[in-house]
Amino acid sequence: MTHAIVPADFRPPRGLANRHLQTLLPRLLPRRRLARETEILNLPDGDFVELAWVRPAPPSPQAPLFVLFHGLEGSFDSPYARELLGAAADLGWRAVLMHFRGCGQAPNRLPRAYHSGDTADAYWVLGQLGHRYPQALKVAAGVSLGANMLLKLVAEQGGDGLDLAGAIAINAPLDLAASADVLNRGPARLYQRHLLASLKRKVALKMAQGPLPIGLSPHQLKELDTFWAYDNEVTAPLHGFASASDYYRRASAGPLLGDIELPTLILHAADDPFMPGDLFEHLPAPSAAVRVEISRHGGHVGYIERRGLRLHSWLAHRLGRQLEDWARVPMGRGRATATMR
Repeated sequence: MTHAIVPADFRPPRGLANRHLQTLLPRLLPRRRLARETEILNLPDGDFVELAWVRPAPPSPQAPLFVLFHGLEGSFDSPYARELLGAAADLGWRAVLMHFRGCGQAPNRLPRAYHSGDTADAYWVLGQLGHRYPQALKVAAGVSLGANMLLKLVAEQGGDGLDLAGAIAINAPLDLAASADVLNRGPARLYQRHLLASLKRKVALKMAQGPLPIGLSPHQLKELDTFWAYDNEVTAPLHGFASASDYYRRASAGPLLGDIELPTLILHAADDPFMPGDLFEHLPAPSAAVRVEISRHGGHVGYIERRGLRLHSWLAHRLGRQLEDWARVPMGRGRATATMR
């Protein structure tokens, strides 16, 4: 397979093409109902992550496994998570979402939390699932922050470093500094304010329980009003970076696109309000293992289309097609020589 950047086949309904409307529509539509079972998985450093398993699960241990990594301050309850996990479950896949530290139903134990380039927890979880289901074909998908993290992980691990048949990245902020700039301009500042409020609320709760290695007072934390400021004063010191600039440079997956060996599908919208419209023009060419599909519309993880008389998630439909393609490919050593179309 040769690398390609091609148009996606998403078409918004008439009157619903606006980037902000597409971004917000999934939150306005009825949320898919899914039963779940929560598993606490302890990590090597003494912390934990919560896994949310879709129930009922396939009875066979060889059923294919779909693992989802959510976006910034997302969870199992995020509309896109319900749609994507449900689409996989409908096809007979075992479906699970890994909550990043502190994003599940309970706060995590350690002062640190998670960030866009934090691949260690995902690597650990995928390894544990590999031991648990050694014969199952496995595919991982990430959304927004989780997509950047997943692309960085597959680039780091090479073609044989992960027990995965393929990876799917949705609206990945591949240039974190550029995204932080975009989110500090115009209407996008509303998204920045909403996300920062959630992040700062969690940090404030931890500060109330004991000192954190960030050198901020609760009042100073409250005054951080941009991602640049928050990541410089909180994310960077909590996770071993020298500054926000250092964090953005080292955590961005964009510069690694040419290193990816695992079959990977990247879905992106040119009008994503979280990112510059010419994002891919400033990144290295993807490797031969990568297919990039860019739609003209879709917003940030929106992609709401009309099917018949109802509005539906194009993302769930596209993900389902890709999972079916990979499931049809003969496996070797537990993974597929993946195809994409």
